[in-house]
Amino acid sequence: MTSSSTEGSRRQRFDRLVAVFHPDMYRYAAWLSRDKAIAEDVVQEALLRAWKSLDALRDDNAAKQWLLTIVRRENARYFERRRLETVDIDNLSASQAALLAASPDEELNDLRAAIYELDDDYREPLVLQVLMGYSTNEIAEMMGLKQGAVLTRLHRARQKLMDIVADE
Repeated sequence: MTSSSTEGSRRQRFDRLVAVFHPDMYRYAAWLSRDKAIAEDVVQEALLRAWKSLDALRDDNAAKQWLLTIVRRENARYFERRRLETVDIDNLSASQAALLAASPDEELNDLRAAIYELDDDYREPLVLQVLMGYSTNEIAEMMGLKQGAVLTRLHRARQKLMDIVADE
């Protein structure tokens, strides 16, 4: 087999995996970063890293977990190396100021705020299960934990979430 045909089959494999799992990668990055633009950057970096290390993926059945692990690590790298921009609210344009005045969905914002108040150890498995639909076995594998630890974290996350919502 020539190197160009090997490269072509590698490219086809990568394209196939990305086509299937890109929406999950983006959704997960958006939840982790809480910002759509940052999520797009994180996913792009994750795709570059996945392409470079594609040969390390031995089993395509594990691709989803592998890709989401890369997204999680790229999200952490993003916030390690970036200083977030600040905006002087006294110098906003009329359209920017109007966005600040828009009335948000209070219940949704309260729930999001409650989820964001959770420690990462509790928030991450909860988001993986509820938003992404992963089983506790899959979450355990992705996070490098035992299934019992994931079940405990999920239980505590729900309990803490109920306590936060009840207090408000």
